[in-house]
Amino acid sequence: MLRDHAGRLVLVACSGGPDSLALAATVAFVAPRCGVSAGLVTVDHGLQAGSAERARDVAGWAARAGFDPVETVAVEVGAEGGPEAAARTARYAALTRAARRHRAAAVLLGHTRDDQAETVLLALARGAGPAGLSGMPPARQVDGVPVLRPLLDVGREQTRAACVALGLTPWTDPHNTDPAYTRARVRADVLPALVDALGAAVVTNLARTATLVAADNAALDGLADAASAQAATPGGGLTVPVLAELPDAVRTRVLHRWALRLGAPAGALAYRHVTALDSLVMRWRGQRAVHLPGGIEVRRAGGELSAGSADGGPVAKRATVRLGRGTDPPAEVVPEGRGVTEAAPPGHRLHPQAGLLQ
Repeated sequence: MLRDHAGRLVLVACSGGPDSLALAATVAFVAPRCGVSAGLVTVDHGLQAGSAERARDVAGWAARAGFDPVETVAVEVGAEGGPEAAARTARYAALTRAARRHRAAAVLLGHTRDDQAETVLLALARGAGPAGLSGMPPARQVDGVPVLRPLLDVGREQTRAACVALGLTPWTDPHNTDPAYTRARVRADVLPALVDALGAAVVTNLARTATLVAADNAALDGLADAASAQAATPGGGLTVPVLAELPDAVRTRVLHRWALRLGAPAGALAYRHVTALDSLVMRWRGQRAVHLPGGIEVRRAGGELSAGSADGGPVAKRATVRLGRGTDPPAEVVPEGRGVTEAAPPGHRLHPQAGLLQ
């Protein structure tokens, strides 16, 4: 992975926890041998006493280990979506800004195979579609910045063993063991119970499921993208007859993406909304308009669906569309509260809980 960025800079995101610290130590050793420059960014979320001191300690270690540049970035965590999602949003914004500032080729994150298994379990509990069950991708773009997870095939016990072998003292984030957070409960109670009942291989098997489902999900997305072009009209619409011929898994992707393009907020758009839209196409009996989040009304007239605002005004530039396959990537649903929330639409990506400050 590092060899792909020879002659360029990569940034390691490091909280000082065992996973990201093991990743940083590995990159410090491997990067020079691959002709890659390595910097490090540690984010201070300001969520607990001593967080600024912890960030300074990580930065001091990074400088001694040869990272350049080394940055400590303090962020203000909002409240939207709950504390975990808000921390994740602030963290990723800080990391992508740092990457652009230093013209880095990529940002490296320390998520492990265990994190992937937890993500799959959380998605299963919420009734997620294929995108949610795909877990965390090894590589993705965040605001135009490549974000890589090179440790997804590495177990958490290996990162801890690496820290011991290298004489490193990792920081333990109290949020990762706080039962107020869903992921923390999965980590402390649910996954260990599964390991006890089914054996240690369950962690690897769950992570492998994410890889297999991700491949299938990419294929379905490709089918949706291709059909979108076939069904599109000059006015930006898509025809109901074309949509009706599509397989369910493709059609629901189309409806979900279309709703997002109309302006429905991603965090509020739920399975029931997509199902209601699908009823206008596949179970049409002259029913009334479907109301989407964001004050959007969708009506069927003849062979097409029209979208307008609930007060009769336009949606954006007044979208009258015939349904078809969309091209936008699936949005993310941010779960609220402590428990399992409503399922996302098929193909919809769920936020992995953001309690991992790595």
